[in-house]
Parts: sequence; structure tokens; C-alpha cells
Amino acid sequence: MNTTTRVLLIAFLIGHAGCGDGSNPEADAGAETTEAAAPTNRVDLPATVRRNLGITFAKVERRQVEDTTRIPGSFELQPSARREYRMTLPGQVRLLVEQHAVVRPGDPLYRFRSPDWAVYREQIMLGEQAVADSTADLAVAIATRDETEARLHTLQSRIEALAGSDLRQASLESDAAEIAASLPRLQAEITRAETRLAGARDARDHALESASIASGIPIASLSDPQSDDGWIEVTATDEGVVERLAVPDGSYADETALVVSTIDPTRVRFRAEALQSDLPRLATLPAARIVPPLSPGIDAGDGVSADLVLGLEADPARRTIPVLATPAEGRSWIRPGVSAFLEVVVDSEGRPALAVPRASIVQDGLVHVLFRRDPRDPDKVIRLEADLGTDDGRWVVLKSGVALGDEVVLDGAYEIKLASQQNGTVQKGGHFHADGTFHADH
Repeated sequence: MNTTTRVLLIAFLIGHAGCGDGSNPEADAGAETTEAAAPTNRVDLPATVRRNLGITFAKVERRQVEDTTRIPGSFELQPSARREYRMTLPGQVRLLVEQHAVVRPGDPLYRFRSPDWAVYREQIMLGEQAVADSTADLAVAIATRDETEARLHTLQSRIEALAGSDLRQASLESDAAEIAASLPRLQAEITRAETRLAGARDARDHALESASIASGIPIASLSDPQSDDGWIEVTATDEGVVERLAVPDGSYADETALVVSTIDPTRVRFRAEALQSDLPRLATLPAARIVPPLSPGIDAGDGVSADLVLGLEADPARRTIPVLATPAEGRSWIRPGVSAFLEVVVDSEGRPALAVPRASIVQDGLVHVLFRRDPRDPDKVIRLEADLGTDDGRWVVLKSGVALGDEVVLDGAYEIKLASQQNGTVQKGGHFHADGTFHADH
């Protein structure tokens, strides 16, 4: 309910002198005169009325109002919050996600088919073939050497047997010498085969690595030819939300063209512009909090602590310097583009005082008043004259009348003040009806 509607309800109230059911006004008036209660500064606010009028409360807090400076600003994404997925080869694109979809690592984003992929696959196939051929050549060289050594061993055994019987075979000795002389050559052929195999493996691994970089497919998957159907699937590497689909589904995209971009909305920072005159007080990077704007539905005290970093370069024309703050935790109201305030405690040695939101204080003639919730009855509020102290425009110190943890009316304080007035005279007590009308106690 907006302020205009509330004020209309107040006008409706002023036109009614009583709060009976309308069946017998004279009897109601007599009853009121007979059963008049003692005037108080309390106003009844049952749950139904609070809901209908949109009444909200704020707690009394200890704050360093006098030693705190407030800098307006807004949230923005951190540079690391955005992740871009681009084409590595030219080809046709098939999108697999929708904008604003939540993705996690490993979720498919899009597929593409490129004519250049055949070149990479051919290089992998040639590399695999070269490895197989080199492996076979090495096996042949090793087998040839082993067979030759076995023949030499057989000849040497026969020569030794004949030498014991004083019989010598010149041909056997000649053959053995010839075989023994061939062994170094056979060993060299094995070494050459091993070198060729190592080179073939390096060439194949390089082809696999190049194809993996170009496609994003793991090398283990590229080694399996059965898994290649011509389409290359790109998956998410970080958790986030799809921010942009840069190409239409089914279109042809050039190499390095942006296809999908995602953001992590939790990676935000707060940017504010501080005056250069505040630089000496900010140079020590004091304690800071980011607090929300005064908006319906957002607790005025729902701030978060933050780490401060001063910008690298000031603005000479505006005489300001950027201040960046990273919130220590998330809140529902923390989103990129949302405006808020950076509260910086410039004197940590100052003593905190009891304070309430400035919006809970309303002017009533020459005095300021607030409505404190009755600690013994949550359906009543107590009208108090505000004993004000330091005021920074958002929070104001109260010198008396409240205690830490007390609740004061925030949204609806002005309307309660209007409703409790009649002909310019403050009615010290009264109650609201469920329809928002107010009846002053007599």
C-alpha cells in the first residue's frame, strides 16, 4: 500500500467519530463515555493491521555514526566472473542451451562440425599408422637379432663338441665368425627402429594434442576413433548462467567467433567513487560494510562486511578516486547494477552508540517522534519523542528512550503519526482497525 492510499485511509478515519458497528451510534457513544480508558501513548497494531498497512520494523543497533563515512556506488561483475566459449575451427553450430540457463562444469553448451576437422583426424590416423609400422619394424629387428644369436650359439656348441674329439670343421668356424660379425649391425638396426618408433609416437601425440586444443575434446577420447561422428561438443568449464548466445542456431561461424558467454553472478564487487579529500582516511584500508538502499522489503541493517581496494588511478576532472569492495558473503539484494552504499569506519577507536534508521524518525510539529514496539506486547507501539544525537542522513543516534535490540517502526511511521492526530492535537493513544482506520482513545 503506497503513502497516498494510507493518507486516504487517514482522511476516512477523521470523518468518523466512533468505532462501533453502526447499529446504535448513541449507545456506542455512551459506552465509550462510561468505559473510557486512561490516556496512554500506546497504539494498537495487531498483525492484520500491520499486514494491511505494510508496517515494518527496524532494530536498534550499536553503530559508529559519527566516525562513519558513506559512499554511494553500485555492484558490478568481477573480471573473472565472465567466461567466453569461442569457435576454435570454422563450422556449423548447433546450440544446446538457452539464455539464462544455469550450467555446471561438464554440461554441453553447443556442438559444431568443421571441414577442417578432417585434417586433424587424418594427422591422427597417419600418426597411429606410423607408430604401428615402427612397432612392427622394431619387433622384426629384435627377432632377427635373437635368431642370429641362437644360430651362433648352436654353431659354437658344435665347434666345442668337435674340438674335444680332435676334429675340426673349418666351415663351421667360418660361419660362426660371419654370424658374430653381423650382430653389431643387427643391434644398430634395433636402435634405429627404436628411434623411428619414438619419433612416430611423438608425431602422433603432437597430432592428438593439436586436435584436442582445436576441438576441446580430451586426448583420451580422440584416441578412440569409434567416438568421432564428425560433431565436436563443447562443454562448460565453470559454473554459471548463460548470459549471451552470440550466434543463431544452425549458422556457420568463423574461427575464434564467440558462441556462448556465461557469468557467475556470485562473483561481484562494489564500485564507489570517493572524494580525493577522503584519500588520507581511506589509505589505511579501514573496516567497511556494504549496506542496501532504503527500499521496501529490504532490511536496513542487512549489510555485509567487505574488503577494500583503492583504484590505481584517480579522476583529475571529477577529483575522485575509485574504491572497490568485495563482499564477504552473498545477499539476495546483491546483484550487478544494483545501487547501494559503502560504509567506511574512518575512526576505529570511536565508541559506538545506539542508533536507528533515519527514516523511522518523523517530524511532529516542533518535535521529532518515533514509534517503539512494546517489548511486552508486540501488537502495540509506543509513541516517543526522539532524543536525537549525531545524524549521518541514514542512521541517527538516540540518546535515550531505547535499548539495544528494541524495534522501531520503519515503513509506516509517518502514517501512524498522521492517524494519531486529530484537529492538530496529538491523541496519546488509540488503535487501528483491520481496514486501516484509526480510533483514538478518549
